[in-house]
Order: sequence, then C-alpha cells, then structure tokens
Amino acid sequence: MGGAVSAGEDNDELIDNLKEAQYIRSDLVEHAFRAIDRADYYLEEFRDSAYKDLAWRHGNIHLSAPCIYSEVMEALDLHPGLSFLNLGSGTGYLSTMVGLILGPFGVNHGVELHEDVIEYAYQKLDFFIKTNDSFDRFEFCEPSFVVGNCLEIAPESRQYDRVYCGAGVQREHEDYMKKLLKVGGILVLPLEEKLTKITRTGYNTWETRKIIAVSFAPLVLPKHRENGKPIAVSLRECQMRKVITAMFEVRSLQDLSRITIRHFLKQCGSGPLEARKRTRVKRRKRHSQKHSNPLLSNSYLFMNRLMPAPMDSNNNQSSTDNEDEEEDLGRVYEEPEDNNEDERRMEGSVLVMETPLNLMRERILSLPLPEPLKMYLLYYREK
Repeated sequence: MGGAVSAGEDNDELIDNLKEAQYIRSDLVEHAFRAIDRADYYLEEFRDSAYKDLAWRHGNIHLSAPCIYSEVMEALDLHPGLSFLNLGSGTGYLSTMVGLILGPFGVNHGVELHEDVIEYAYQKLDFFIKTNDSFDRFEFCEPSFVVGNCLEIAPESRQYDRVYCGAGVQREHEDYMKKLLKVGGILVLPLEEKLTKITRTGYNTWETRKIIAVSFAPLVLPKHRENGKPIAVSLRECQMRKVITAMFEVRSLQDLSRITIRHFLKQCGSGPLEARKRTRVKRRKRHSQKHSNPLLSNSYLFMNRLMPAPMDSNNNQSSTDNEDEEEDLGRVYEEPEDNNEDERRMEGSVLVMETPLNLMRERILSLPLPEPLKMYLLYYREK
C-alpha cells in the first residue's frame, strides 16, 4: 500500500510531498516526521528506496508506506503525557515519532511478534538517541517493546489513551481491541480493508470513522498450546534491556533530575539553544509560483516550523525569545547578494540555508560533572 505521493530525494522532500498531498496536516506531526530520517530504519542495501511512498518488507522487518504513517499520526491526535500502545511495533519508527510528542511523562509501549525485530528496533532506537540532534530538541518518551502476540495481552495490562494496530484486524477481534482503550481514548486500526479511527466515548459507547482504504497483512492468530493455555503478554512490567519498570510507577528521583536538568539547559543562556552554521540543503524546484512553498522561499519559516520553539513554564512560546531569534536571524541573513545570486542560479534547487548546531550536548559535556553522569544526562547506555 502506498504510492500516493511522488518520491523525494531526501527525508525533507518526502515530508514536503506528504504535506502538499494533505497527508500531513498539523505542525506537531510534521515536526516529528522531519526529526527522524526514514532511511535510518532501512537496511543499508535498501536505503535508496526509503523516500518512496511505498511499504517495505525484508524478512520479518516491515515498514508501512509514509502516507499510511501520516494518516495514523494525524488520527491518533497525540499530545504530551498520553499512554500509547503499538500493536505490531516492528522497527520502532512509528513508536519513536510518537515518543517525540508524548514527552517524558508519557507511556510508550510496543508489542511485537518477532524477537529479532525487537532487537532491530532497539538498535535503531540507540542509534537515534546517540546520533540524531533532533533528540535534544524534543522532550522524549522512550519506547519499550515486549515479545508476544497482541491478541494475548494480559487483562491487567490494559488500558491506554491511544492504541494503533499495524495488522489487518478481523471483525471478531474488534471488541478485543476496543477494550484496550480508556474512556476518551482513540484506536486506529485496519478494519475490513479500511484504516479506521474508533473513539471510546463512554463505558459502552464508541464513535467510528473510516479514513482511507488500505491493504494490510492479517493479524497472526495465537498458536494452540499443548496445555491449552495461552501465554499472556504482560505490559505492566515492560523489559527495557536490563531495567524492569512498572507501567505507571512514579518516576525515580534520578530520572526526574535528568529531565529537569535537560529542560533547564534548554532554557538557560542568552538565546535559543540552537546556534547556526552554514550548510547546503537540497530542495526541489516548484513548477510554478502557484505551488510555491514557504519552506523554500523563507528560511526563517523553515527553521520555525522544523524545530519547536523555546517554551516557558506555562507551555506557551516565549515572546522575548522569539524577538531575540528574529533579530538574530535577521543578522544572520544580512549578507552581500551579488555572489550568492549567481550561485543560486547555477545550483538550481540547492539553497544555502542556516541550520541548527546542537548545543545541548556541548553544554552537558562542559558541565563540571563526572564523566559517567554526563553520559547519563546524554542518555548514553553502556554496551
């Protein structure tokens, strides 16, 4: 399933195409998609296909088409602090994007049938945390995954604010899926060849909306066991490597301290966290002025939409910081035009822009702290 939008040359161009086709409609979802390069979740030999709007499968590893993930993210109506369950979590690509929105006080769980895929997902999660500068621009809810069949979830592990199922659900399992939701929760799943959004409006009341036609492989039914008893999948104790944490337990003082220190470092200083450096970012030429994109014509708009702005204690954008940033950007872009004009004409769709330089890690590394504590603040794990 896929092919609804044209292929991009890179992740940003793929997102541009999804926005033009109205698959991505909100800034929150756009930020999450731009923060994670889809190609990072492909095996190296298949990366050339990462920016096509097509599903990809290799053995047990599977990624849905970008247009499907876009519709799912929009339908889930995510915001910080929610609990999320991903049934058939696969590579962890969707769970990681969701985690960028849920923030440090959300819950982000996944159930995956294949143990080798969970190992692959944790490898990709480590790679994202340790190498992607976007990680330091978001408050992140790190996903955790368990092996098991999503039709065997233990009753005590329910219920969640948001649930997504990445496999075709037969009508006889619809009620089972609905019971995974809290009242007010949202379930998104392929049901009878339609991506469907189900909202639990009351204890026994639901609202259902069909989104788009899709084609998913069906759910794998639990295997019949010799003793006749199914193996219950418990999410109340999700194993995150060697650390066992209860699903809704209070955060440890250590974790709360790390969250608070990182939040403070984002806010401190004389200006925005991100410094700027010169780089070249490829952008596709628009065919006409009618379809021109402000992301291409206005570098400030691109920066502002790509990265969440500093937030004050009331979760409102700081007007002072915005004014300082506008002045800073104004100074950055004041430069002679005679040389750049010829360069732009020769390069075509290659625009010279300002992009952020990660300062969060530099600030942490400059703190007068023991090295292991710095690594902890950076979320580095010992192998």
